[in-house]
Amino acid sequence: MRRSLEYGLGISEDGKVVVGPVEIADSSLARAAGVDRRVVRQTIQQLLGDPTLKKIFTGLKPAGAFLAPIAKELGYSVVEIRADPSAVGILANAAKIIADEGISIRQAVAEDPELFPEPKLILVLEQPLSGDGLSKLLKIPSVKSVTTY
Repeated sequence: MRRSLEYGLGISEDGKVVVGPVEIADSSLARAAGVDRRVVRQTIQQLLGDPTLKKIFTGLKPAGAFLAPIAKELGYSVVEIRADPSAVGILANAAKIIADEGISIRQAVAEDPELFPEPKLILVLEQPLSGDGLSKLLKIPSVKSVTTY
């Protein structure tokens, strides 16, 4: 179930695992999870049998392509910010610092602390942030570290 949320795997009304319009075979999921395909099928049936979980998993949609791993090939820069996940305003403050340098944010991904033990805010930028900008990011309250590549 955790991987389904992490990867945006939904369940269609007729019990098929889907990523957008693409169906994923039970056997493929079982192989990836290291379980028998019947375990996958049983899990799907249990999810569809619970009204709340059914609503979640039949409504789950993928968020789109994650650009950070290919940012360099696209001519972009990446900034990863680790901060207290309960802190408010990290994204807003970071966006202001970046905007003040006239740089556009192409993508912002905030990892969910329920899914990631050490969540990060990952920003894909049209160009690298200056050293001064990186220093300002480090001064945002609750920010623990900033990495750029």
